[in-house]
Amino acid sequence: MRGIETRIQELRHRVFREVARMAYHTEWPVDKRIEELPYKIIPGEVGNYRNDVFLERAIVGERLRLAMGLPCRSAAEHAPLSDNIEAADRAETYYTPPLINIIKFACNGCAEKRVLVTEGCQGCLAHPCEEVCPTAAIKLDRYNGRSHIDQEKCIKCGRCAEVCSYNAIIIQQRPCAAACGVDAIGSDANGKADIDYDKCVSCGMCLVNCPFGAISDKSQIFQVIRAIQSGERVYAAVAPAFVGQFGPKVTPGKLRAAMKQLGFADIFEVAIGADLCATQEAEDFMREVPDELPFMGTSCCPAWSVMAKKQFPEYANCISMALTPMTLTARLIKHEHPNGKVVFIGPCAAKKLEAMRKSVRSEVDFVLTFEEMAGIFDARHVDLETIEEDPNGVNDASTDGRNFAVSGGVAKAVIGVIQSRYPGTEVKVTAAEGLRECRKMMQAAVAGKYPGYLLEGMACPGGCVAGAGTMQPIKKSQAAVNLYAKQANHQISSDTEHIKELDKLVD
Repeated sequence: MRGIETRIQELRHRVFREVARMAYHTEWPVDKRIEELPYKIIPGEVGNYRNDVFLERAIVGERLRLAMGLPCRSAAEHAPLSDNIEAADRAETYYTPPLINIIKFACNGCAEKRVLVTEGCQGCLAHPCEEVCPTAAIKLDRYNGRSHIDQEKCIKCGRCAEVCSYNAIIIQQRPCAAACGVDAIGSDANGKADIDYDKCVSCGMCLVNCPFGAISDKSQIFQVIRAIQSGERVYAAVAPAFVGQFGPKVTPGKLRAAMKQLGFADIFEVAIGADLCATQEAEDFMREVPDELPFMGTSCCPAWSVMAKKQFPEYANCISMALTPMTLTARLIKHEHPNGKVVFIGPCAAKKLEAMRKSVRSEVDFVLTFEEMAGIFDARHVDLETIEEDPNGVNDASTDGRNFAVSGGVAKAVIGVIQSRYPGTEVKVTAAEGLRECRKMMQAAVAGKYPGYLLEGMACPGGCVAGAGTMQPIKKSQAAVNLYAKQANHQISSDTEHIKELDKLVD
């Protein structure tokens, strides 16, 4: 639903804005303020989103806690919203699992899957739905002239829907579960959606596909702002997918000026790290495939790489060990500014968990999404479209590095480096977007279908521009990234100025 300003997007924005305002106003007692905010966000005596204003406020309360990085609670807990609030006021707080949370009393308890006959049924003479049903679950109801499905007999195969000439039979699936490419969402004892965290890779697709706004992730808005206020030198590492996210008139120079106005020490394009990542993966591929590994999967998408390693553990070493663009950019920043803090700002929920890994914690201190960053801008009344442009807003990143944000871009960047450094080398590539398709790609690779191939996996359909933390229509974002990428001074990742630092960063 990116690009559509629904009530859910409006509510999320209000929550992020108010948490940011609470962090900026240090004179406000945080424990008292968080108790007041549900009444500010949901004023009056009549619900705006649901019939029950008290339920709305309770849900907003849990959203506020999650936006401060605090645990989500059940309806049975009667502690105040400010319970354990002091944990949020520690700037060094990392995300604690689970990252993706279902607010149970906001969940509609949708059926996992069901086949339904609609009013469009004409009670036709052919009645093919009855003929193809393997369990005799569907019969023509002579009383109302429409087909009827016995749900106890129905096995949800959908064959009746396939043969209906009027498309009068539909298959309904729980939206969050349908969006989950690793089948991590089921039902609890009360019929509410439930996440199997052993399967979940925190891609956030359930979050953006739940039409009831019952799923939310944790945020570090509060911690980032407090770190800046405490005098820390906080550097922003902004993912390539940023183009167009804050409005069509917001150039890299305007974004840089706006970030500095908020107190960030400087801003770096993560496309720099993408160039480094592509170069490292190219060298690893040439050295290891096919002599040591039958194929190699790209490393930059954490949700894809974690899924591949979880579900195909015997082939975990076939997923590139190259450091991700986020980590390489953070290392580059800290190489130049050893005492600085780094906040990654991007489209991805899974990056929040990547930053929690012990091997990454020393590099990336905070992770925010574009959507969360928009809440901070709003809290400080920063108008990105009218702000005076910073002339130093563009870093020396390549076209291929910036195109990491779009599906197909990672493999293209790796191939570009290989063909530049090893002329005449042919590299076979296959790519998948969406975790369900990524899983099929891995199954085929394990079965021997892709010998010597480079596999590009993207958890979000469309690439990083479709991540859970983005706000713009996916096609529009892809076009904006491609246009910006063409403005780079270099086409190939290995031709940029920062490549000379790669050996220092990967030691």
